[in-house]
Amino acid sequence: MNLGQNYLALAVKDISASLAFYQKLGFEPVPDCGGIDQKWLMLKNGETQIGLFQGMFPENVITFNPPNVRSIQKSLKVEGIQIDNECDETNTGPAYIMLKDPDGNQILMDQH
Repeated sequence: MNLGQNYLALAVKDISASLAFYQKLGFEPVPDCGGIDQKWLMLKNGETQIGLFQGMFPENVITFNPPNVRSIQKSLKVEGIQIDNECDETNTGPAYIMLKDPDGNQILMDQH
């Protein structure tokens, strides 16, 4: 199961304040990946990437960008894993699913 790239999506209260904080830690915005005006953006420091999202998620989310979220959804169903938000398996292109781990941590699998 190829989960693709991984990052932590942080639910922030003030995206400008969060951006300023993470820039002090050496993170820089990823070009063409959101923006302050869109209330989300991706930041990178070396190989480490995080996302800042204001008003999109109620809490922090572990995020994966798999190449084929539909096949992952099918595999998870076979394994008996509950999927909170399923995607349409008959379509192609961008889609996402959401699930929770045993401790209630949200996991987003988002195919671009």
